[in-house]
Amino acid sequence: MTADQYAWWRQALKLAGGYRELTHDQLLLLGPSADSPESGFFRNRPFKDAPLVPVAIWRDGSGTIFCLQNDKEAEADKVWNYACRNPITEALYHSVLAGEAWPDEPPSVSKDHNLPAKTGDLHKDLTVELAAEKETAEAFLKKPITTQEQADQTGIWSKKLAVIANKATEQFNVEKRPWIDGGNAVDDKWRDLRTESAGLVKKLKKHGEAWLQEQDRLEQERQRLARAEADRIRREAEAAQQRAADAARAAEEEKARLHAGPGIASMFAQESLQEAERLETENAAKRLAQQANDAEREAQARPVFAGRTGAKMSLRTTYVARIVDYEKALLALKDHPEMKALVSQLANRAVKAELELDGVEKVEQKNAA
Repeated sequence: MTADQYAWWRQALKLAGGYRELTHDQLLLLGPSADSPESGFFRNRPFKDAPLVPVAIWRDGSGTIFCLQNDKEAEADKVWNYACRNPITEALYHSVLAGEAWPDEPPSVSKDHNLPAKTGDLHKDLTVELAAEKETAEAFLKKPITTQEQADQTGIWSKKLAVIANKATEQFNVEKRPWIDGGNAVDDKWRDLRTESAGLVKKLKKHGEAWLQEQDRLEQERQRLARAEADRIRREAEAAQQRAADAARAAEEEKARLHAGPGIASMFAQESLQEAERLETENAAKRLAQQANDAEREAQARPVFAGRTGAKMSLRTTYVARIVDYEKALLALKDHPEMKALVSQLANRAVKAELELDGVEKVEQKNAA
């Protein structure tokens, strides 16, 4: 036995800063002594996810090793694998034994919230636990971190809440699995019927699309010619109406002239002839106006479709962008949120691929993980 059996522990404690876990490199600096129990004060986790407990190891004058874990006898060899990385001060050892909390542990919620006993219902138990943790954590989050202990609490608290999240996720998957399996079975049963029938629908409509497009082209041409004919007839009708108006005015003027002179019989004969001409002109104008209306109705669009009521197939008008100037389009869209997000995504890919881009710089970023 060496003169100072606590020399290794003191060196480890110095590297650990009082209670923090030693890294692999720090253990290597301490030398091969880390392979077997050394005298000192440590903390250990008896099993996975178990609370940390204080550990004391020492040797008597004959070199016999003694070990206390949470103030109970334990085998030093069994606790050493974890304890060796976690040296603590003697004062902290006695403090925790007396009931105080570890300095890097988040505040205990069991005392403040008087949590009820476990019910065996994982959902209810985790809900109660999370509610208590959330209340305490939200109070903690209102103040900035100013000490190493508070920073350590943040990491350990995150782990503690991650355990709740993992348990909830595991049970969620267990309970949802039958529903997922049932849904998958329904998907498998109906997949071919759904996809093949829908696929044939698309193929048939695509197959008839060219014919419908040609009919639409013919209809557009028919409408163009019909509009031109309607315009021609409308012009003729307007001219005929003008002639009828001129004839009516000329008849009135001639009537006035005849009444001013002799020859009543001759006057009536001429008036009858003029009236007949006027009526014929008006009727011709009305016929042309009706023809113009008919021609305009003929120029109206007619639906182009295939099939029948309830089973029609027709063309659907949609609009798509056709870029005629790529650089101008990029410039016009440069402030669009989706464009900015896309450029940022592509720039990040380029940085990860060690590519250089104009206007992009590689910036180091460190995030809590």
